[in-house]
Amino acid sequence: MKPRFLTGLLSLLMPAMVLAGEYDLTVDRVKIDTGDFVKEGIGYNGASPGPVMRFKEGENVRINVTNNLDEMTSIHWHGLILPFNQDGVPGISFPGIKPGETFTYEFPIQQAGTYWFHSHSGFQEPDGAYGAIVIEPEGREPFRYDREYVVQLTDKHPHSGDRIMRNLKMMPDYYNREQQTVGEFFSDVSKNGLMNTVSDRIAWGGMRMMKADVEDVQGFTGLINGKGPDQNWTGLFEPGERIRLRFINSSAMTYFDIRIPGLDMTVVQADGNNVQPVNVDEFRIGVAETYDVIVRPRDKQAYTIFAESMGRSGYARATLAPEEGMEAAVPQLRDPARLTMADMSGMPGMDHGNMAGMDHGDMDMNSSEGMSGMDHSNMEGMDHGSMAMGKGGQSDPFYAKGSGLVPTAANGGKFLSYADLKAQDPLYEDREPTREIELRLTGNMERYTWSINGVKYEDADPIRLKYGERVRFKFVNETMMTHPMHLHGMWSILDVGADQWNPIKHTVSVQPGTTVYMETEVDEPGQWAFHCHLSYHAAAGMFRKVIVEGGPESAQAKTDVIAKDGGEV
Repeated sequence: MKPRFLTGLLSLLMPAMVLAGEYDLTVDRVKIDTGDFVKEGIGYNGASPGPVMRFKEGENVRINVTNNLDEMTSIHWHGLILPFNQDGVPGISFPGIKPGETFTYEFPIQQAGTYWFHSHSGFQEPDGAYGAIVIEPEGREPFRYDREYVVQLTDKHPHSGDRIMRNLKMMPDYYNREQQTVGEFFSDVSKNGLMNTVSDRIAWGGMRMMKADVEDVQGFTGLINGKGPDQNWTGLFEPGERIRLRFINSSAMTYFDIRIPGLDMTVVQADGNNVQPVNVDEFRIGVAETYDVIVRPRDKQAYTIFAESMGRSGYARATLAPEEGMEAAVPQLRDPARLTMADMSGMPGMDHGNMAGMDHGDMDMNSSEGMSGMDHSNMEGMDHGSMAMGKGGQSDPFYAKGSGLVPTAANGGKFLSYADLKAQDPLYEDREPTREIELRLTGNMERYTWSINGVKYEDADPIRLKYGERVRFKFVNETMMTHPMHLHGMWSILDVGADQWNPIKHTVSVQPGTTVYMETEVDEPGQWAFHCHLSYHAAAGMFRKVIVEGGPESAQAKTDVIAKDGGEV
């Protein structure tokens, strides 16, 4: 990969560059058939998902996007490092693409790996406007494989994105189908005793929250490459081949736990960046993340790719097989996940020593009241001395101790943790950050408002960064939800305690009740989006504009033009 500071310079030279690739995309109304239901949606070149776009590192691309809708649209190239005015976020990097208009994106390809693209207009992305990007490296990969497949996941819902948002605003648990039952109450009594169980129920009731609030939106059909479980997308192989599977989570709201019973997986890439290989039995992929894994099926049999939602409310399924028509057993969904008081430990006003029986009826997660007495320095997500312990003694420092969301492998084996990710080759020199910015992830579930530092996007000032500095972001999750935080335009260096070997990502998941750090080399001038990638959380306010000041003068001039041009995010 090229040094990121070159992007601004390259953007100045674009008119003089010889383009190596030109592509055409149309944005269309399409029919989406999940096998469970058929709905109208939005796609590219007449289909959802759109085509797999293949680029080569070092080439310069031109992509002509024609809007065949009767509304504005846009395309964001998720994870790509490019000039800010090609990033595709209406109101921040460009005005958007009007109905009937063709907009041409032009940018250099400075990286390799697995990425994706999607609309950044309204709820077009959850309605089907997404596709995959595969970029071949200039040199050789540090791992071998014989064939490859994109495995693009999404959570397709029969309701439109607009309707889902209205329903969540009206009733936040509208789509919660995993309510606790009387049978579960008696099961808890047998394990924990009557008084502990009753106190626990009273505490959750007083907060007007539920242990089952792991997923905001249930009732979806999981798709892989546009096909539902019954439609069974199939990838063929010859026994003994090494197969590279490029997993992309293009869901609106759903985290998936992925396993292939009978096959070990070797993780070789995270968010498009090579990592030191990690052998795992299962991994969790957050919304907007990508993971590349190598598998090697040696027998002439079928294998099920099973992607189970984190809340266990649904799944996606596909097959690897030596012949068309072959299938393997599809696992049963595991018991639904349940939040614990540990997952609430980051919320304002929580008395961690006496959680049961608290009166949280008037607690507002969107308020800063009660924050003054909280010492967030004692809530570090990287406190390895208080790791969250999972089934079988597995631990993960990126979950609160005692969290109900700690993942464990179905076969009792190795489950991937962020802590396992180490960069194959450091992208940046290891240096001290120039400053730290704290971002509290806040919200009010009852009103379904989501925010950063208690302020929604429309009321917030931009985050201002200086070109050339290195900033350390401190995420403090004060909510009971997991938030995949995505910074556009610049890499996010996730702190896993590995110094210069910390992994480079574009999306960082922050679990409930945890504090997570990432650092950013501020090497891209312009205006960028920074937001939770859960579609309805971003729309409800967990979003910020980032302005990088300084850098090439022409880039700043273009920033001023965009700022005046307006448009809706």
